[in-house]
Amino acid sequence: MTNSARSSRIRWWIAGLMWLAIAINYIDRTVLSAAAPHLIKELDINPEMMGFIMAAFFWSYALLQIPAGWFADRFGQKKGLGIAVGWWSIATMAMGLATGFKSLLALRLALGVGEAAAYPSNAGITARWFPDRERATVSGLFDSASKFGGAVAMPLIVFMIALFDWRLTFLAIGALGLFWVIAWYFIYAENPEDHKSISKEEVRFIRGGQAQKHGDKSVRPMKWYKLLRYRNIWAMCIGFFTINYTSYFFITWLPTYLVKDKGMDFLKMGMVAALPLICGMVIEVLAGWASDRMVHNKVLSLTATRKLFLTIGLLMALCIGFAPFTDSVFMTVLLLCIAKSGTTVAASQVWALPGDVAPQNSVSIVAGLQNTVSNMGGAVGPIITGAIVGATGHFTWALVFSAVLVVIGILNYLFLMGNVEPIVDEEQVSHSHSVASGAAR
Repeated sequence: MTNSARSSRIRWWIAGLMWLAIAINYIDRTVLSAAAPHLIKELDINPEMMGFIMAAFFWSYALLQIPAGWFADRFGQKKGLGIAVGWWSIATMAMGLATGFKSLLALRLALGVGEAAAYPSNAGITARWFPDRERATVSGLFDSASKFGGAVAMPLIVFMIALFDWRLTFLAIGALGLFWVIAWYFIYAENPEDHKSISKEEVRFIRGGQAQKHGDKSVRPMKWYKLLRYRNIWAMCIGFFTINYTSYFFITWLPTYLVKDKGMDFLKMGMVAALPLICGMVIEVLAGWASDRMVHNKVLSLTATRKLFLTIGLLMALCIGFAPFTDSVFMTVLLLCIAKSGTTVAASQVWALPGDVAPQNSVSIVAGLQNTVSNMGGAVGPIITGAIVGATGHFTWALVFSAVLVVIGILNYLFLMGNVEPIVDEEQVSHSHSVASGAAR
């Protein structure tokens, strides 16, 4: 890379905004989890009802992944992500006005509607704005913000609730996203070529390092249902479901688990609950960077690298099933930190896969489809956990069940997922050729 390309570095400003969007995304969705012990008491909500409220977010979030991905691919990530952040920020602020089960349920659904566009949009931006050699690094970077958001949210929100109250906390936290929207519209451009401040050398570095040139308006996105014909799409969806089922425990039921089963007081819980997320944030960026180095330096093939990191990550995630069987708080927290870090090692590859396999101009749709299925884990996980806790009086069997799903995830990535390579859509190719022929005439 030339000095001029290095001095421009506009793509890393874009990566910073992507990271910040996901951090705000997770801070906003984590507020309810941190405030749950207060809401259960003040609004007379039982654990089963809180399980439904927590899961409601994932119903709308999961169902709107594909439409959000289609919108981002069709109309651009600038509109897709900008509108989304504004929507979910307002929904978060409104949650401070909730009066009971019904209003919390409705506002949690509204939060999911807005947040649905975040990950599909970021996957599409990564494919447009970064060379292939930086894909897993950037994917790990922006997804690591989810752990930062959760980690910051726990102690920060617990402190704010203790200092003020939960209603004012929702209002203050929700306002953060509105400032992000203003910065987004001033800084982001749809393609590297369109940015006013980028150097020609950086554009050449980005586009020259891409096997597929996303952003060509003459190429239509692939129809989402046609993606279901491909084995790798199914493997991506099933595998990510098992990861998310385990991962979302850390931003839904973990605070209650630490208070109920481990006897922590509320303020101590706020600090301890952040540790697995902080560990996961650091490990995910390192895993994304390391996998990119292995592929670029031809240590392993792209397929072998993706499968290796996915398997290592999920083996680490199995530790969640051992956490309830120790009386030591230190060992419990250590096992949870390893488990969460494992899900992030896997996630660094999960969010690189859409760019690896998607047909041209279809990365956000592939990411949306993958995230639709994966977030069914978030939709049913809190309910299943709440039901198991309600039936048994503790979290032991809920965490063992998570570990069983992790084993299924390992087998899925090892044996169902085939070679990691771009899907060739014949309809896209023929349309592209017809457009080119018409232009030639």
